[in-house]
Amino acid sequence: MAYEQLKERVFKANLELPKHGLVIFTWGNVSEYDREAGVIAIKPSGVDYDKLTADDIVIVDIDGNKVEGALKPSSDLDTHLEIYRNFKDVNGVVHTHSLWATTMAQQGQEIPAFGTTQGVIVETFKDKDPNAIPAVLVFNHGPFAWGKDAMDAVHNITVLEYVANMAWHNFALNPNMKPMSQTILDKHYLRKHG
Repeated sequence: MAYEQLKERVFKANLELPKHGLVIFTWGNVSEYDREAGVIAIKPSGVDYDKLTADDIVIVDIDGNKVEGALKPSSDLDTHLEIYRNFKDVNGVVHTHSLWATTMAQQGQEIPAFGTTQGVIVETFKDKDPNAIPAVLVFNHGPFAWGKDAMDAVHNITVLEYVANMAWHNFALNPNMKPMSQTILDKHYLRKHG
């Protein structure tokens, strides 16, 4: 098997989701795109995390054709593929139904920037840099995040869940709370990212 290292990385990244409380049962998936080899490794559909093995990880091409694996790829594969096709620097994608981010997504509520951590989360990517904004809430569905590889994507979705939790609690405490100023957001973003 030529894809053992890729499958092992994706397997380990998937195990981070229950570890961080981002999934229950089978409700999530991580993938990684090896652009040089032209293949994507992704969690199979319907496999519990406590039963998942590296051998279960499915390998597909950019068109979604199975290259290797006995199981069916995640039902979210098409969304992963669309992100890879359109965001050329993205090589890792993750989707969960985590409690706080999914609650916000189901409400169609964007996460306002109440603090500097939220400054990288937005609802849409038209005219936006997906490398600077590595996550999105999909209305009536849940969160997706991405990164330079599978583990980076898991990091970004973990941050998304954390800021969704803070936003929800801020709304509960003060429904009229306003986002912080764009000037402060820009200052903190540029300080960290140049």
